[in-house]
Amino acid sequence: MIAYAITDPTTLDFNYLEQDLKRFAEKASMIVYRDKNNSTYAHHAKVFVKNAKGFDKVLLHGDYLLAHSLGATGIHLKSTQFDDITKAKKLGLFVVISTHTLTEALKAQKLGADMITISPIFDIPNKGEALGLDVLEFIVSSLSIPVIALGGILTQEQIASCTKVGANGFASIRYFERKLFN
Repeated sequence: MIAYAITDPTTLDFNYLEQDLKRFAEKASMIVYRDKNNSTYAHHAKVFVKNAKGFDKVLLHGDYLLAHSLGATGIHLKSTQFDDITKAKKLGLFVVISTHTLTEALKAQKLGADMITISPIFDIPNKGEALGLDVLEFIVSSLSIPVIALGGILTQEQIASCTKVGANGFASIRYFERKLFN
């Protein structure tokens, strides 16, 4: 099972980077540096990639050229970046893209994405109606690439329910928050 940590300022503090990365590595096999509001993202991305050595895959969010130049394993593209899948693949990057519908998931697969996240599976603040496990199961059965459940995943029970319907793993931000991690 793939355990994919999506970082944000609530889960990753560059003042405690080594400590935070060790904490993530205890439960996650993949990690992405994601900070939508950081004006020094490129600088922090460089530090992140250099230090995140304990993971199968180290990804950056959104900027495939930066991911390539810094030697990241791959890129996690937003659901508005389908045109960047083939560009990132040509650079040798592992490509994950966020999807929210079967149509998007099939498009991602056709364009050569290595993996998708599908969300939101469970309720999450300000993210619209949850898709639920039945939709997750249908999407998994419709694709040949790995499908990662995302959205509202906070417990081992939720993780188990996603893998029971065929998801290849889960991704989360809040599951990896310090207070929930213990």
